[in-house]
Amino acid sequence: QVQLVESGGGLAQPGGSLRLSCAASGSIFSVSGMRWYRQAPGKQRELVGAITSGGTTRYVDSVKGRFTISRDNAKNTVYLQMNSLKPEDTAVYFCNADLVDSNIGTMRGYWGQGTQVTVSS
Repeated sequence: QVQLVESGGGLAQPGGSLRLSCAASGSIFSVSGMRWYRQAPGKQRELVGAITSGGTTRYVDSVKGRFTISRDNAKNTVYLQMNSLKPEDTAVYFCNADLVDSNIGTMRGYWGQGTQVTVSS
């Protein structure tokens, strides 16, 4: 069974930094694109950033220059380095990955359980 587990959320002051991690584990045959989403109270879930298996990245405009997404393919892990945090970055952050479960044999999207990020003084 495949699981995505996020870690690294918490409380940060405005201007501070946090680093999120998301590790995929289980019967993984291969991992393709990996992404971070966030959902603030009362708002729709939005894509924050994405990274291909080859390392190409893209970001939502509101985080460009502040957030960096990276991955370690050997560990099936994606990271989100968040710098210069703002109160409006407060949300639950979810990771998402397209991967092949070796027990299923086809590529599907999987979600983590989410981790809370709160930016407040």
